[in-house]
Amino acid sequence: MATKHDLHLQVMMLRRARRFGGRILSNAADFFSKQTVVSLLLLLLLGIAVAGASMVNLSSKLINSQALQNSVLYANALQQARTYYSENVVKKLGNQESIKADYDHIHKPDAVPIPATFLIELGQRISNDTSGVSVSLFSDHPFSFRTRQKPLDKFERDALAFLINNPDKNFTRITNIDGEQTFRYAQADIMKASCVTCHNSHPQSTKRDWKVGDVRGVLEVSTSIDSLLQENRQRLASTLVMLGGLLGIAATGIWIVFSRLKSVSVELEQKVQIRTKELSSANQSLSTEQEKSKNLLLNILPEAIVTRLQGGEKDISDAFGSVSILFADIVNFTPLSQEIPPAELVEILNRIFSEFDDLSEKYGLEKIKTIGDAYMVACGLPQYREDHADQIANMALSMQDVIHNIALEIRRPIDIRIGINSGPVVAGVIGKKKFIYDLWGDTVNIASRMESHAINGSIQISESTYKLLKGKYSVEDRGIINIKGKGSMQAYLLKSKIRNPDEDRNQPLAAT
Repeated sequence: MATKHDLHLQVMMLRRARRFGGRILSNAADFFSKQTVVSLLLLLLLGIAVAGASMVNLSSKLINSQALQNSVLYANALQQARTYYSENVVKKLGNQESIKADYDHIHKPDAVPIPATFLIELGQRISNDTSGVSVSLFSDHPFSFRTRQKPLDKFERDALAFLINNPDKNFTRITNIDGEQTFRYAQADIMKASCVTCHNSHPQSTKRDWKVGDVRGVLEVSTSIDSLLQENRQRLASTLVMLGGLLGIAATGIWIVFSRLKSVSVELEQKVQIRTKELSSANQSLSTEQEKSKNLLLNILPEAIVTRLQGGEKDISDAFGSVSILFADIVNFTPLSQEIPPAELVEILNRIFSEFDDLSEKYGLEKIKTIGDAYMVACGLPQYREDHADQIANMALSMQDVIHNIALEIRRPIDIRIGINSGPVVAGVIGKKKFIYDLWGDTVNIASRMESHAINGSIQISESTYKLLKGKYSVEDRGIINIKGKGSMQAYLLKSKIRNPDEDRNQPLAAT
């Protein structure tokens, strides 16, 4: 019984053998991948070997097929000769006293051979000929007056055993007889109705219960195939010599071609290296320009929209079910533009909008556009987010702080007016030159009206936004106001974010 130590050693040996085999296969693969000429020559040699083996096999099959065909023709001819002799010679003799059919016709001048004897003697004559064909008729139950010089050999015994059970088939083998390769063919000799009585009643018959269809014997035709095999070997040898010559020519051609290819490859490799450096430099410049272009696009359009444009999408438009829109306008900026130099004015506006941009990025909003001293931003697109109203409210409150701080710093009376609305919108990219990502819909119009009808310094929100912020922000009810183009609408003023929403969630919002 194997111990644990023995099993461990066996496992280690198996692992080492597997690693060794893997290294051999890997080294062989590396060798053949590098030695292309050797690999091709080996493939050609293998192809010739396979072709030679196929030709040998095919030739052998052709020889066997030809020998079988010839044997079948001989056997059928002999059977027809016996049938013809029986029907047209023996049968016509009938009961004539002058000439009788007898097995011992040689010693009886007025006798002719019986059909079986006729076939046996005809086969002996054919066998004594120099054609290389021999014919014999043998049986398990011969008449006692027929004696064989030697007992049945293995082929004859096997043929009898097979054909007794398969009388409609033939039995063949290639055997060595007296130093020659011989194709031996055997077929059953079937008992016919005209012969049953004779075989069952003849005094020298060794079997007396014959029936029609029984196998009474076997007819064998043997053909020497030594000459065919020798001729076949000679032809195969000449064919293999020719293939060897072709292999040599192919090997020379391959060697010449690969030598030329190697020199061409060196030249091409040098050109490729030069061209690669040029392309690398061009690609680096192209990548830099593409990065610049992408950054410019990202400054104009949302990143998701830029990705879609770069993917080949042309007409970009989407519908969003719930977003929040903010419009802001700087109060007293127009009178300010008449008091200070243009450069200073642009510098102040750039600072304000830059800080607004930072806030937009902080709260995850999407800046839509600026028009003069107006600023538009949205939340909930192009990627939807559930807290879009909260984030836009945070943005609005922070924008008030920015304006307040800048006003104190520059000592100018500037303020901001903000309007917010929430609802469905349609968004898309329009234009071919200086294109923008813009929004459309009643939600946008109402947000703009909320800003234009707001009190200076306030954040005015619609009722739809109020419902989303309720309980989380301090809001003042402004009441019903008349909105141009919309009629009377409920409006609210956003004041601040409630710091402890858990305590105030269930309390109504009080007007301040």
